[in-house]
Amino acid sequence: MTTQVRLNQVDIEAVGGLVAAVQADSAKAKTTWAAHVTWTGGFQSEAKVRQFPAAKSDEPPALGGGDTAANPVEQLLSALGNCLAVGYAANATVAGIQLDKLTVDVKGDVDLHVFLGLAEGHAGFDGITATVRIDSPADRADLEALHTKVIASSPVGHTLTAAVPVDVRLA
Repeated sequence: MTTQVRLNQVDIEAVGGLVAAVQADSAKAKTTWAAHVTWTGGFQSEAKVRQFPAAKSDEPPALGGGDTAANPVEQLLSALGNCLAVGYAANATVAGIQLDKLTVDVKGDVDLHVFLGLAEGHAGFDGITATVRIDSPADRADLEALHTKVIASSPVGHTLTAAVPVDVRLA
């Protein structure tokens, strides 16, 4: 019987097993992720991912929605914050850094002119800012090294900061 070693509630053996598998066969590093979104009326929709309950989406009343759920841009900010949190937990655990508390506050500004059809141009965020707060007994230098590693390896962070091809097709 093996004993699970945990730090920060992360199964170190499971993470180590994945690293070893990818080192042994680089094809195992290639993964595909998917979501199935269904419009449910008005500005509401639901995103189904794997076996989990559908995540709802809606717009606030000022944008004509019913305010029943976070809107897509809020979900994008949440995705970045969640990805960063995973990155901190994983990398802190590998480095032997104890995390007592971790929060990520993410915000961004969107000019609605293009979305509303009042102008042409960029409809997305003008910029996004994430503020990370870590409570840990680790030295500041160790936390800064952790921060650098997380920023350098965040899949959602990299997706947002690089020109990633998006192909939206009408079937």
